[in-house]
Amino acid sequence: MVIAGSDSSGGAGLTRDIAVATELGCAVRPVITNVTAQTDLAVHNIHSVPPSVVEAQIETALDHHLPDAIKIGMLGTPDIAASTAAALRGIDIPIVLDPVLKSSSGSALAETSQVNSMLSQATLVTPNLAEAAALTNSALATAEDEITLQASVLLQMGVRSVLIKGGHGVGSESVDHLVYEFGHRRFSSKRLSKGRRGTGCALSTAIACNLAMGFGLATACENAKAFVHMWIAAPQ
Repeated sequence: MVIAGSDSSGGAGLTRDIAVATELGCAVRPVITNVTAQTDLAVHNIHSVPPSVVEAQIETALDHHLPDAIKIGMLGTPDIAASTAAALRGIDIPIVLDPVLKSSSGSALAETSQVNSMLSQATLVTPNLAEAAALTNSALATAEDEITLQASVLLQMGVRSVLIKGGHGVGSESVDHLVYEFGHRRFSSKRLSKGRRGTGCALSTAIACNLAMGFGLATACENAKAFVHMWIAAPQ
């Protein structure tokens, strides 16, 4: 199940989530939190779905039989975050939370408080460097010890495991840091000269799909990073 917003440009959001899941052989139960009007350059309008409708979508999606994993993307408002948390309370399924705070073009999509309310329910949270800094109310991390410190702060805030993504960093290698119950794992790939919109959506959905297929958390993150690297590198 994917809980996220739509993207009229087709580059990110539920469109990207469904495309990734389909390529990995998984079916998606979509729950729409927000309808956005956007291009590759800017978000022009956002219509938030009434929280009761979001909650009803989740409840009915869970009604027949439980999905094997859940990915949460754009929540948008505190009330939607609260309704999502209520609908998922007590559900024992891997939950991957992508803390979407801004669009690729820089438009604000959520406040940290909205994401914070969901942290304790997530199996894994996948912030990029800027999101990790915002969620921990600290400066942008540039060194590994700073990144692992922010991960530790997130664990203290109730997160079970965190993958801080290095795609927006510098250097020849893009390194993601997984901090979880078994310690600290690093996943590295060559930094590409180009990027694509929806990489955060793609990675978190790929991790959720791998968890749904039965892979352990570290392997799911490693597989997902390799998938996204190939997707970005592919001719467009």
